[in-house]
Amino acid sequence: MFRGSGDAGVDRPTTRVGPSNNYTHECGFRGRLYAEPMSRAIAAVQTPGRRRRSEGKRAAILEAAEALFLAEGYERASVDAIAGRAQVSKRTVYDHFGDKGTVFLRVIERAHNAVVDTVRSAIDEELARGRDLREALTAFGQRVVTQTFPSSDYVTFRRLTSQRWAIPQLAEATRDRPERMLEERFAVLVADGEIRAEDPGLAARHFTALTISLALETLNVRGDTEAGEPEILAIIADGVDVFLRAYR
Repeated sequence: MFRGSGDAGVDRPTTRVGPSNNYTHECGFRGRLYAEPMSRAIAAVQTPGRRRRSEGKRAAILEAAEALFLAEGYERASVDAIAGRAQVSKRTVYDHFGDKGTVFLRVIERAHNAVVDTVRSAIDEELARGRDLREALTAFGQRVVTQTFPSSDYVTFRRLTSQRWAIPQLAEATRDRPERMLEERFAVLVADGEIRAEDPGLAARHFTALTISLALETLNVRGDTEAGEPEILAIIADGVDVFLRAYR
């Protein structure tokens, strides 16, 4: 996910969930091992009506879990509390997800997938072939900063993945999907002769650092009230100018 320089200091241990005893660790492993095969087996024998109800319960569990993880953090949010808020049994939570760690990962994945969809739309619509490159890069940077960053999905993703606990995390390859999509579009720009770069991925990272990351860092340091939209848009425009001087 697009990151500012402040992310480097966030401690994100990923080794283990919950208390440090073998029994809990083993149970968590078994839950993750059997949860989704069990869920698929249940789905395979459900009628359409029962399947819809099952999907509704799964969605309710994720909504409840997201609210509790945001309000209380991963460690304090219990499966009992998640089940109570979702108005399902604790057994239903385990049938669908296996353990709390898997619930947490599905919540993060849902928010991340929504953000990826918004970034993909921005790339397809703003960095379209045939558009003036300066205009396209500026519009893309502005759209990500002014629409994607303030979105509830992005805020949820950032808050959940920056918690300082030994919590489950998305695989790096999944987290970096927006960067890979931008790299692929920059490879098209190179192929079309719009920019000169031996490494489109490096060019994409330079663009992001000069525009999106710098704007995000400014917002993080100064806040929305101090860093107004005109200043943020000026950062994007200046970054595009610097990038084009280096890559055209």
